[in-house]
Formats: sequence, structure tokens, C-alpha cells
Amino acid sequence: MTDTTILDLAHAAMSAAPEDDAARLRFYERIADAELFVLLEEDPAGDQITPQVFALEDGQFVLAFDLEERLSAFTEAPAPYAALPGRVVVRMLAGQGIGLGLNLGVAPSEMLLPAEALVWLVQTLDAGPQAVEAVPERFHPPAQLPQALLTALDAKLALAAGLAVQALLAGVSYAGGRRGHMLAFLGARPEAHPALAHAVAEALTFSGVEAGEIDVTFLDPASPAARQMAAVALRFDLPQPAEETEQVLSPAAPGMDPAKPPILR
Repeated sequence: MTDTTILDLAHAAMSAAPEDDAARLRFYERIADAELFVLLEEDPAGDQITPQVFALEDGQFVLAFDLEERLSAFTEAPAPYAALPGRVVVRMLAGQGIGLGLNLGVAPSEMLLPAEALVWLVQTLDAGPQAVEAVPERFHPPAQLPQALLTALDAKLALAAGLAVQALLAGVSYAGGRRGHMLAFLGARPEAHPALAHAVAEALTFSGVEAGEIDVTFLDPASPAARQMAAVALRFDLPQPAEETEQVLSPAAPGMDPAKPPILR
């Protein structure tokens, strides 16, 4: 018997409230953020992998599990697999007419995700942030924000180990009268800026907040703007990985580099 996972909890919440769009969105977000163990036909060959495709009553499916132990429980024997981010798995399968079987027969979160659901998820993940220019005039404490959004932000930023030191969320008033909220990353690595901005956009999308908007910026921790924000902002401390084990920018396993997804054979 394996431990309860984040996917199990998200699936249970979705099942308990089938009419709750926000719960369903959070479940799909957990799939994208999870590490999935994909059952293969044979061991990976460089950057090429061959997932096993199963013909089921509802169509063709590739099987994946959120724990290595769950894959082993399903196969009941040693089997080749690839450990990949969920977002890489769904991008690999989307448009191929293949669905994803998740934790089949081994966990309460077992589910068949049809091919069209994977296409939708990829389209949702691709809905990235838009660049804008605005001049902040002053910062103030954040207004009442939905707890679902704060929880989603906290979960996303917990996955951004080593990409920035801290994030500050504050209300902001701009020249011209527009008001809103700003999330500022302090000490962010320049090459990580697009990924961090996209993570915030995903948190907003998958939290289910309608017509929500958060502006994202990147500040030097010693800058006047950072000091002004710090005085009124809600603070998120990003985890800092051990220096000797940090592999954020040079992943070696197939599929761990978003710019070089595994090749489906």
C-alpha cells in the first residue's frame, strides 16, 4: 500500500464535487505539475522513448503512474519506464489520438483521460502571460484575494526551487488610475523569468478565478521598489536547493528539459 499523493487528494476533491469547475481545474493542474512514470515498450534510447499503447474500449491509451511503486504494482514485474513531468507527457501525446491512463488499478486516483482532454490541457498550459508596460505609483496591501488563488500560487512557487529567492504580492496603483495586484520576484535568475511568469499565469488559470489578473515583474532585492513592496506585501519564500544537487538548468533525463522533449517513436 502506497502513501496518499497530491494527485489522490486532488482527484478525491474533484470526485466529491463533480459540478465544481475549480476542483476539476486543480486536478488537471496537479497532473501537469506531477512527475509521472510512463510505461514503455523498451528502455529509452537516448532522447527517444516508445510508450506502450494499450487498446481499451474507449480508445488507445498510454499508461502513467505518479509513483514508481504504483507502476511496479501494475506490471507485477520489472518493466521499462520513463520518469517525466506531467506537462511533458501530455504535450507528447496531444494530437496523436492517444489518451492517458492514470494510476489504473493501483490507486484511488485512477482515471482515463481521453485524447481530447489532453489537447485541452496543452492549450490551457500554452495560454501564457502577455507583456505590458505600466508605471507603478504606489504599493498597498493586497486586497481580498480568493484563497484558491493564494493556494495555487503557493503550490506553483514551491516547485520553483532555486529560480528566485522570494516573491512579493502587493496591491498596486499605476499612473493613469489603473489598480491591480503585482507579484514581484526578487533575485530571480534572468533565464528563469519566462518560466516564472508562466507559472503565475498557470496559477491564475487553474485556480478558477474568473477574469483574474496579476502583473508580474522582476526586481533587485535592494531596489527602492522592492523595499516599498516588502513593507506591505504578502511574502512567498521560494525553496533553495542544495548547491551540489541543483540541476534546474541542466536536466539530463529524457524529457526533463522543456526545450528538448522526448521523441515519441
